[in-house]
Amino acid sequence: MSVLFSLNQVSKSYGDDTLFSDLTLDFKAKEQLGLIGMNGSGKSTLLKIIKGITTPDTGELILRQKDKFVYLAQEDKFDPNKSIETILYDSLRDEPIDDKERHKRVNQALGKGKFVDTTILAKNLSGGWTKRLAITRALCMKPDLLLLDEPTNHLDITGILWLEKILQTAPFSFIVISHDRTFLENVCANIMEIGKYYTQGYFKIQGQYIKFEKEREKFLIAQQKKQISLAGKMRREDQWLRQGAKARSTKAKYRIDQAEKLRTELFSLKNRNKHTVKMGIDFSATGRQTRKLLQAHNLKKEFQGKELFSNLTFELGPGFCLGVVGENGSGKSTLLSILKKNMEPDEGSIKWAENLRIAIFDQNRTQLNPEIPLREALNPAGGDSVNYKDRSIHVVTWAKRFLFLPDQLDMPIKRLSGGEKARIILANLMLEPCDILLLDEPTNDLDILSLEVLEQSIKEFAGAVIIVSHDRYLMDRVCHKILYLDPANGAQFYKDFNQILTSRQDSLESAKKTPQKNDTKKRTPREKSNFSYKDKYELEHIEKHILEAEEQVSELTEKIQTPQVIKDPALMTDICAQLEKAEEKVQDLYTRWEILEDKKAASLK
Repeated sequence: MSVLFSLNQVSKSYGDDTLFSDLTLDFKAKEQLGLIGMNGSGKSTLLKIIKGITTPDTGELILRQKDKFVYLAQEDKFDPNKSIETILYDSLRDEPIDDKERHKRVNQALGKGKFVDTTILAKNLSGGWTKRLAITRALCMKPDLLLLDEPTNHLDITGILWLEKILQTAPFSFIVISHDRTFLENVCANIMEIGKYYTQGYFKIQGQYIKFEKEREKFLIAQQKKQISLAGKMRREDQWLRQGAKARSTKAKYRIDQAEKLRTELFSLKNRNKHTVKMGIDFSATGRQTRKLLQAHNLKKEFQGKELFSNLTFELGPGFCLGVVGENGSGKSTLLSILKKNMEPDEGSIKWAENLRIAIFDQNRTQLNPEIPLREALNPAGGDSVNYKDRSIHVVTWAKRFLFLPDQLDMPIKRLSGGEKARIILANLMLEPCDILLLDEPTNDLDILSLEVLEQSIKEFAGAVIIVSHDRYLMDRVCHKILYLDPANGAQFYKDFNQILTSRQDSLESAKKTPQKNDTKKRTPREKSNFSYKDKYELEHIEKHILEAEEQVSELTEKIQTPQVIKDPALMTDICAQLEKAEEKVQDLYTRWEILEDKKAASLK
């Protein structure tokens, strides 16, 4: 299989911070790679080097000139006053293609993105739909290699499943940075972690995430055991050296040289292993044994005439973890506001245990003052020591527990990364003995090693936990029940994410079987059947029909702007209705074209 690019002894540093050094690897065509690593390990920088946005300090990037690399950044930037359709057309402005191909690409991309109204301006899109537009724009550019940096950020569960489906059937190669372990498992054939605890600067396997997790654990355990073994040998060699061996003896000189090599190897191994230190999370419970900490009965809430949930009943006791999931706008934040006593339900009631103590992780991190230094944020009570579980811990030691260096203590919060801010909030929660932990999207920005620690800490917490997250991997491991706020079927409780996805699929299948107006003749884009002579004839002539339909759209668009139509409301309504039908016809023709092309390709296999 041909190589898309090679990195040869690539190094990159920012100031005194070396992200990676002497990185050497090949990336092959059709490879689907998940890239992981601790926050600050250089994952995003590595993608930028591959794309050519950033240059390495040393080493070289070797690539095939004919291939097209497209980079999808973490933050999506669009002209706020441009429409979805205009943004997609602009992305193809410099492409060496004709108008017909440009129209085809944009319409196919709009279909994949599932954008119903293509005239919406970028500034009016939610965070989830802005991310979906960024992904759609990248697909529209037909990459040979797509570089995706945290593409699931801002996507709800529907958006994540949509992206999974696209990548599972992708005709291009891709490298995706993500902390969503289920997403990695579902879309990536290979996994690679970059980190200073590996000899080559990275560890890569052919296999999905769960296999990678097992192989990484075996590797790191073996590396720790090797350090212990070498340390034992080094102690024996040091004892021998202290006996004053005569250097002039050939045998003694050889042993002295070997001892120095052993010392160098041990030093290198210790240096690598020290980077495997994880954040230390241990939430404090009050010790209350009340069986019913919180009881919710028949809760109902509407927003702007839309019912978010109704007849919602549950209770929480010590050691119980309830997960809450749902699409953006389904009512998750509203439910949390009710549980935090910041909002009243329209119907129903909540009974809290007397003097109940709730500790809250706010996904917006509004409790952090961006101007104060890290030292003050980690120790809100002030002074040089933190009081944790009736023990006094120096703020430097406390900071190290959350992977902060002493020279960061005077740094203002606004200069820290999202992951570092999340670690501050978790540190503050540990200082608050509580009965209920309310965690609103705590996994955002945390690297996988930190997620593993958070997962274990939730399991060990003696109180109750309510956690809102789209992290399926974590939720399936910590939650006893998951509440899914389903806009179609109402709020329902499930055992795990598989049950939720099965229920969603059943609902979709049921909706397909129910006859819909004007949908009886429509087929899915991936419909399978033989490529008949009739199909062949239709495919040969469909381009002509598309051009005719697009010409009609252009004519109607111009007609709407004439003074005669503008002055006549009734005529304007009629022309707009015609235009809507004409645009729908164009979309249907492009969809049919894609179906025929797929059938033709399948018949040739």
